[in-house]
Amino acid sequence: MSMSSTSKITQAMILAAGKGTRLRPLTLETPKPLVEVGGQPLIVWHIKALHAAGITDITINASWLADKLMDTLGDGSQYGVNLHWSVEEDEPLETAGGIFQALQAGQLRDEPFILVNSDIWTTFDFGQLRNYALSADQQAHLLLIDNPEHNNGGDFAINNGLASEQAIGDADKYTFAGISVISPRLMDGLVSGQPAALGPLLRQAMIKFQITAEVITDNWIDVGTPERLTQVNEFIDSKGADNHLGA
Repeated sequence: MSMSSTSKITQAMILAAGKGTRLRPLTLETPKPLVEVGGQPLIVWHIKALHAAGITDITINASWLADKLMDTLGDGSQYGVNLHWSVEEDEPLETAGGIFQALQAGQLRDEPFILVNSDIWTTFDFGQLRNYALSADQQAHLLLIDNPEHNNGGDFAINNGLASEQAIGDADKYTFAGISVISPRLMDGLVSGQPAALGPLLRQAMIKFQITAEVITDNWIDVGTPERLTQVNEFIDSKGADNHLGA
């Protein structure tokens, strides 16, 4: 990791606007981030882990059942953090569009931030990213994991520390863990109110050698289906984990 003692990351964004269709009927009346994992809402694991890492300014985008999400989590004071809400009123703006809206509204400051997908569960310590410093021409740093069964082909390769869509030679491809450090400049050129996915922006920047990546070995699961929800609950039960760091 690129470390800097003078430029700490102080903000994060949790992506929480999806409808969670693969988890229905659970998510018909409950926002996916509020689905319980190990006795507490999935998103609360992230909030507590970010707090433990010293990140207390957290923006959450919300769309599907946004009122329930905001009523449950409030301003974040119960967790010792400041939650900033970016509500996507009509339809979700997708990943990059949601980030762009939060930046435009000033909920995210114009400086690098940790980005986390709300529908993953992991024992990764976000403190490892607190001192990460993006270089002048670097748009993002991605965390990758060994491919789970449901994504055998992987997403990205790493060549000399740089992320790429194509592997060189016998290099492996890995799965994006849904955790990254993002520069607001990655969203340059987006149009306000227009949905935009993050994937194409990352791939365009990869071609310019502007995206770095590393592989992490922490416990990780995409809680996207009822089967994987059961899997993560069984794992937590077996470990007696009550937070990320204790798993």
